[in-house]
Amino acid sequence: MILGIWDGHDSGAALMDGGKILFAVNEERLTRRKLEVRFPERSIDACLEYAGIGRSDITDIALSTSDFAKTLTRVFPSLKEEYYLIRRRKRPPKGYTFFKKRVKYRLTEFSPSFLTDAISRKMVDSRLKRMGFDGYRLHLIDHHESHAAAAGLCSGFDRGVVITMDGLGDGLSGSIYVFTEPGRLERRAVLSARHSLGIFFEHVTNLMNMRELEDEGKVMALANYAYPIEDSENPLMDLITVEGLSIRCSHSSLAMYEALKKILWQYPSEQFAYMAQRTLEVKIVELVKNAMGETGMGNLCLAGGIFSNVKVNRLLRLLPGVEGCFVFPHMGDGGLATGSAIEASRRLEGITRVPLDNVFLGPSFNDEEIEAALRDSGLKYYRSDDIASEAAEIIAKGGIVFWFQGAMELGPRALGGRSILARADSEDIKDALNLRLKKRVWYQPFCPSMLEEDAADLLADYDGRPNRFMTMAYMVKEDKRKHLKGVINVDGSCRPQIVPSESSLYGRLLEDIKRLTGYGCLLNTSLNVHGEPMVCSPRDAVKTMIDTGNEYLAIGNFMVKSLRVS
Repeated sequence: MILGIWDGHDSGAALMDGGKILFAVNEERLTRRKLEVRFPERSIDACLEYAGIGRSDITDIALSTSDFAKTLTRVFPSLKEEYYLIRRRKRPPKGYTFFKKRVKYRLTEFSPSFLTDAISRKMVDSRLKRMGFDGYRLHLIDHHESHAAAAGLCSGFDRGVVITMDGLGDGLSGSIYVFTEPGRLERRAVLSARHSLGIFFEHVTNLMNMRELEDEGKVMALANYAYPIEDSENPLMDLITVEGLSIRCSHSSLAMYEALKKILWQYPSEQFAYMAQRTLEVKIVELVKNAMGETGMGNLCLAGGIFSNVKVNRLLRLLPGVEGCFVFPHMGDGGLATGSAIEASRRLEGITRVPLDNVFLGPSFNDEEIEAALRDSGLKYYRSDDIASEAAEIIAKGGIVFWFQGAMELGPRALGGRSILARADSEDIKDALNLRLKKRVWYQPFCPSMLEEDAADLLADYDGRPNRFMTMAYMVKEDKRKHLKGVINVDGSCRPQIVPSESSLYGRLLEDIKRLTGYGCLLNTSLNVHGEPMVCSPRDAVKTMIDTGNEYLAIGNFMVKSLRVS
């Protein structure tokens, strides 16, 4: 068996056997610190517990990223902990923080070397041996190779172009690969760390007093509330140039921050967000067009944090000549543990595909474990004869249901394992969710889950290829927007999860909703409060229910009601 680990931003672990992902989880779900940076000991233990194996059963361990900055944090873990606390606004910055931030950006541009590889191996080996591992082979996998392997091998395509883009990793901000046959990845181009669209957007997020590496989606959402301006009048466009299969920034990463700061001073926040989002869209579309032209490929496989931007992904999906577009569901660095395990499996076992019908790859709990948590909660509960039908009745009447079923999702999107569900056609419910439960900014939209059979009727640009993992935006037909008032952005777009009706308990729930409301569509957002990780265990779910005061929790075969519900 091959264990993949990632010990940086959103650390985690994944377990593979024979080309199949058995289990994968991120450390945040277990430590309850969002986007955890600590070494993923709990995730590793969860992988082994799921498979019922011991440490001696692991023959190969794949580790991603060995650049200078990452190696430094392995030697001095307190450095990444300090940055984590400041970035997440858990600790106020000190006088020298800005200087340290400048140093951080400079160091992250350095590529791996023989020395950093050796030190990373030594530090991680030491940590693993303290956990009881022995007799394994440790494989260092390049940051962007990990992203590329995840995107390419999980895509289901026989051939295509693979593009990875994020802030920085192993001295690069991105890469372009092709595969002309399943399982064979060939790197065609790299994107320099100095010229990073990810860092560009990270600076924009930070300058708007949001948390970099976390709130970029808010920038994308706020951009919709600005008055559009012509690209020729957008000053951010001049900061970045696409040349063939490369990107050139007019400033270094440090100077880019100062240039953006001067431009922001002249514009309202929403206008600045619009200009940044539009610049990202234009430059990425141009790069992808060039990549498709040079490689002759019609299938796109995408990974890296940049591709969490669903508006960008929509434009790529709709490009002329694009036959298929797949975004790895855990596109950011949190997916590196899985990606490194996939790449190691490709090298060691010759695998050519990794099936990814769903991403319910995390912990699951049986009814006995669930009921043990409920007995201690003081909440009213009972065993339901048909939990999907009962939840649908509550939702159709305007109730909000916490939905906890089966194994937890891998990645940032709630997909019907750990979800908060409500009617999709109610703005009042949307506002109540934002203000009372989720406590998010008002302009950040919620997303729908919808039945595949209804997608063509609701979405104007649906192409018949269902997006199962909520990785790209679609436009809602104007005459159907009244049915989706709670889950569309101000521009009429949404980020849907398109679900086959017969496939799961969640599909049956959507069928029941269709019977009661006319469409198999629900508001679906992650089961957590803003700033906290998605819930993992029954006790997490109970705590969230009590903390928020929500009335209903459908967990396993049990319906739970708060004390204020008669």
